[in-house]
Amino acid sequence: MNLPRIDIFINPADLRELKSDIWNDDPVPASLRIGKKRAEIDLSYRGSHIRKFRKKSYHISLFRSNFLGIKEVHLNSEYKDPSLIRNKLSLDFFHQIGCLSPSSRHILLSINGKMEGIYLQLESVDDNFLKKRNLPMGPIFYAINDDANFSLLSPEDNKAKSKLSAGYELKIGEKEDLLSLEDFIYQLNTSLKQEFETVIPKLLNIHQYFRWLAGVVCTQNYDGFVHNYAIYRNGETGLYEIIPWDYDATWGRDIYGKEMEYDYVRIQGFNTLTARLLDIDQFKKEYAKLLKQILNENFTKEAMEPQINNLHSAIRPHYNLDPYLNGQLNIFDKEPEFIIQFIEDRRNYLRNHLMDLE
Repeated sequence: MNLPRIDIFINPADLRELKSDIWNDDPVPASLRIGKKRAEIDLSYRGSHIRKFRKKSYHISLFRSNFLGIKEVHLNSEYKDPSLIRNKLSLDFFHQIGCLSPSSRHILLSINGKMEGIYLQLESVDDNFLKKRNLPMGPIFYAINDDANFSLLSPEDNKAKSKLSAGYELKIGEKEDLLSLEDFIYQLNTSLKQEFETVIPKLLNIHQYFRWLAGVVCTQNYDGFVHNYAIYRNGETGLYEIIPWDYDATWGRDIYGKEMEYDYVRIQGFNTLTARLLDIDQFKKEYAKLLKQILNENFTKEAMEPQINNLHSAIRPHYNLDPYLNGQLNIFDKEPEFIIQFIEDRRNYLRNHLMDLE
C-alpha cells in the first residue's frame, strides 16, 4: 500500500526566510498539492523543542476552508520516535476507548520536489473538528505549556499565575470564553470537598474526563496531564471535555526517544483536577471501574498488536525514502516488539495497582 503524498511548493526566497529563524511564527506563502488538487497556503514551523530537530514539523493554513474539507494541517516529523507510529497509535487508542480524538494518517512529504520523508498528518482541533462529528459549537482552548495544570499556581516557580487562563490559547471562541475557563479553574481549586462534589458535575463531563485520564495513564504520556491536550466546552451541555494532542512520547519512550520504564507514571496520574476528583469516593470508583474495563478489553496485546503491525507494515516500504532515517531500519523493525512488551508490562503494573483506587 502506498502512503498518500503531499507536495509543497515555495519560492526559494520565502524558503530562505522560513529557514532563517526557526522560532518565527510568521508564515510564508506557498502552495500545496494533494493528488490533482492544488491550493494556496501559509506555511510555518510548529512545536517548541521539536523546532531544533533536523527534520522540521509544519503548520499549514489554507485560504480555501473547503479544500478537501481541510482548513488547517499539522505535519509532524515524529523525528524522535524510532517507530514513527506512537502518535497515531495513541490517538487511535483514545478514539477506541470513547474519547474525542483527532484523526491522523501517515503521508510522504516533498518540498520543491525534494523528498522530506514520512510525516504524520494531524487533524486540527477546531470548528471543522466539531462539524465532522456533528458536535455542538463551543469554545476550544489549546494547552500550550505547563501552566495548563488546572491549578492556581505555576509549576515553574510554585507562585500564583498572572491569570488563571495562563497556559491556554483560545483556538475557537470569544474573550468571554477565557473568563469562563478561569472561573472553572477557580471553582475547582477553591470549592470545599462537599461543595466540589456537587459543583464539578455542572462544569465538567466527568465520565469523558476519566476516559481521557485512563488513556493518558495507559499510554504513559508524562506531559499529557498538564500539556498536550485541548479543552472543548460543549455548546449544549456547557460542560468541558478534554481532547488529546501530540502523543509521540508514549508507549515506553520519552520526548527524546529514550526508553521510559513502564511504571514511571502512577495509576492516578497527576494534576490538580485529577487529584480533586479522585478524592471523592464515588468518582474514584467510577475511574477504577472504567480503567479495569479498558485494561481487560482495549489495552491488551491481543487488541493492540494487529494495529501496531499494520501501521509498521504500511510505513516500512517507504522507510528508506526518508533522508533523515538513514541506517536506522534495524531499530525501526524492533519497535513493534518493544511497544508490545511495554503494553504487557504496563498493563500488569496497572492491574496490580487497581487496589490503590479502593
